[in-house]
Amino acid sequence: MPTIQLRSAIPGPKSIALSERRSSAVPRGLSHGTPVYVAKAEDAWLEDVDGNRFIDFAGGIGCTNAGHRRETVLSAIREQLDRFLHTCIQVTPYELYIRLCERLNQVTPGNFSKKTLLVNTGAEAVENAVKIARAHTGRPGIICFEDAFHGRTMMTLALTSKTHPYKAGFAPFPGDVYRIPYAYCYRCSYSLKYPSCDLFCARHLEDTFKRVVASEDVAAVIAEPVLGEGGFIAPPPEFFRVLIDICHKHGVLFIADEVQSGFGRTGKMFASEHYGIEPDIIVSAKSIGGGLPLAAITGRAEIMDAPGPGALGGTFAGNPLSCAAALAVLELFETENLLGRANELGRHFQKRAQEWQKRWPIVGDVRGLGGMQAIELVKSRETREPAPDETNQITRYCYEHGLITVTAGSYSNVIRVLVPLVVTAAQMGEGLDVLEAALHSVCHE
Repeated sequence: MPTIQLRSAIPGPKSIALSERRSSAVPRGLSHGTPVYVAKAEDAWLEDVDGNRFIDFAGGIGCTNAGHRRETVLSAIREQLDRFLHTCIQVTPYELYIRLCERLNQVTPGNFSKKTLLVNTGAEAVENAVKIARAHTGRPGIICFEDAFHGRTMMTLALTSKTHPYKAGFAPFPGDVYRIPYAYCYRCSYSLKYPSCDLFCARHLEDTFKRVVASEDVAAVIAEPVLGEGGFIAPPPEFFRVLIDICHKHGVLFIADEVQSGFGRTGKMFASEHYGIEPDIIVSAKSIGGGLPLAAITGRAEIMDAPGPGALGGTFAGNPLSCAAALAVLELFETENLLGRANELGRHFQKRAQEWQKRWPIVGDVRGLGGMQAIELVKSRETREPAPDETNQITRYCYEHGLITVTAGSYSNVIRVLVPLVVTAAQMGEGLDVLEAALHSVCHE
């Protein structure tokens, strides 16, 4: 029996009624990609208030790598519910927080002594990573990348690249932030080709220290090992090693923002492992909590200890329910082959998407690592002009036919796959069939 079941037009009458209530009660700045309202979710599917069932290729924007409402996660949450909900770690601490920090110190890349701070969201984690890097180095500067996304708070907006809708109208932003091009090979900022470019974009960091900001004024370089909102861009294998060598030569820290690429999404526990790198600080969030809000900053012990007592914290940071859920998620990665499944899903997507690329010129690029996959849509393969309107049409076709997708990219022309890793082969095939039909409808073949 297929997972997709449509009992009404999309959106259905109950979703339409909720949209009308929403317009009166919620600010327009909180947008949403689909007009359906969820009533239930399990593993890799959603059901809306009108009884329509969808396959979920969005995964709460990467928050449900282990699946919606996994029973072991729910059991851990229920068990903690019977103990206590909140005491505040800074007032009366609890063992769950310590246990989770110990586990994160073990599973994150780097064979050195580490410490972990727990917070609520990815943006909050990035903010704290910046604070810690500045405290450790005594330097103010942060270097980030074009096409990066690090959050919506004021500091993280300064680090985020895309202007509309994220940054426009919210200036001024915090200073001492400097931006350089990422290794976006499909749209190289220097019009070069890999590998003959000799990773000019990474080596350009030395030039940045000479012409833009002195290295002795830079605390850290922050980067996503695979760009998330920027379009699921994975740089060449040597990119980060070259970049980090330059950083460490000048006493600059490297912060890996693995909010979206971490917790098994790329077929490794952390995408940094694909590049053989050991970040000085690594930021994780999204799927860490199995659907509950949680984020972490893990780093070299001497770096993490730079801020003094009371300099770090937050009222709900490391909430006990979220800690319990995260420990259950980590156990799932140990007991189930979710990393292997991520790689299987990536191979399945790549095979289908490469066929689409041969068939339809609109598919300009197919890319990704493991279960973090995407297609970039263009009006012309020769000019690589982005196709945002067609991307929106495809997204709409998908949800109207039972598939939830989410877009990305600085030009809003990338469709990314963040399907829960527990999706069945039949569900994955069913979802890809809808996406293929959506491409066909736009290409008018």
